Amino acid sequence: MASGNNENKPIGLKLIFRSFQYRNYRLFFSGQSISLIGTWIQRIATPWLVYNLTGSAFLLGVVGFAGQIPTFVIAPFAGVLTDRWNRYHILIATQIAAMIQALILAFLYFTGTIEVWHILLLSIFLGIVNAFDIPARQSFVIEMVEKKEDLGNAIALNSSMVNGARLLGPSIAGMLIAFTGEGICFLLNGLSYLFVIISLLFMKIAPRKINNKNTSVFKELKEGFDYAIGFAPIKYIILLLGLVSLMGMPYTILMPVFAKEILHGSSHTFGFLMGASGLGALIGALYLASRKSVFGIGKIIPLAAGIFGFGLITFSLSRFFLLSLMLMIITGLGMMLEMASSNTLLQTIVDDDKRGRVMSFYTMAFMGTAPFGSILAGGLANIIGTPNTILIGGISCILGALVFARKLPELRKMIRPIYVRLGYIAPEVSLGIQTATELTVPPEE
Repeated sequence: MASGNNENKPIGLKLIFRSFQYRNYRLFFSGQSISLIGTWIQRIATPWLVYNLTGSAFLLGVVGFAGQIPTFVIAPFAGVLTDRWNRYHILIATQIAAMIQALILAFLYFTGTIEVWHILLLSIFLGIVNAFDIPARQSFVIEMVEKKEDLGNAIALNSSMVNGARLLGPSIAGMLIAFTGEGICFLLNGLSYLFVIISLLFMKIAPRKINNKNTSVFKELKEGFDYAIGFAPIKYIILLLGLVSLMGMPYTILMPVFAKEILHGSSHTFGFLMGASGLGALIGALYLASRKSVFGIGKIIPLAAGIFGFGLITFSLSRFFLLSLMLMIITGLGMMLEMASSNTLLQTIVDDDKRGRVMSFYTMAFMGTAPFGSILAGGLANIIGTPNTILIGGISCILGALVFARKLPELRKMIRPIYVRLGYIAPEVSLGIQTATELTVPPEE
């Protein structure tokens, strides 16, 4: 940071939870924390129900594809509208729509009429909702946190919230499925949305200045794409995230198969494995929240992708439950560090009037490529087996991390002037770093 005065800087837990000083963020965090537990309960119950109904790893991939492909197709246009419309109102609407989806699933289950095609259609509907919700929610963080230097902390706390829920949700889902069935999972998720909707309604949001342009949605979409692809740091962050999501993240889709067929377990095994991944992710998120500054976060991105890849490779080779649990912690840690570091770096370097569009590309990379990964993983698992499919995903993540690491010195040079302008680095510190870099990095030919 530009300032050298450390007297009033928070330390310890105050440092980790410093974004709680903002009322709107506290409301959002409390409501979303409860809602996300319900979300993770449903995320576990849905593939388990599909696998029980069909016994097909391929159909697990199809349902995963159907739930995520709308994000890939619609997210770029949703990003344009997020920059044009009130993000607060978009969030309220998406939470209500997601609540309706969960309650319909519960109704179909309890009436004994639920079939795979119902789950498929409702997954598509939720994917459309998420295409608007995710870029709006990511962009809305800056409206809840008044000081931009606390933005990285707020993003990391969001990640810890997601993964705290990810830790609790699967474990709760495993017990609920075993003792009551999947229907109660859908019902609890639907009711949990009430908490986040109420928290949003209690917020006091200052109106954001929106530049109403007369240009078409397609022209603004092209403007956002040119901006993202034309600035190398944004481009490479999104490309690596897309690769990790495409090749690595489908391990979650295949987890019911791994738990049942490879480890010879039950829904409890499935829930504990996903919970262990959530624990690792929570540890990663809390580490990021404890960082005093965003400076230096770029080097975490390739390291985290490499850790994620290593976790997947070793997990694919494990045949012991306890070892698999430990490896899932490592996998979750790497996944969260890569995702949240990428999010933080993007949010701190992007122009605010293009934030929604850039975060929609982030959404495409993180969630939009996942459907292709799901369908690819489902197909590969039927041909070469689930362990080998996860192994290939891990190798791909490590290769992507190595390419990004090689580009990192060049990307740092481009980001440094932005950090100087925003006050993250004092100009004299930047000059010293630049001089040191020039002394250690070979000149380009």
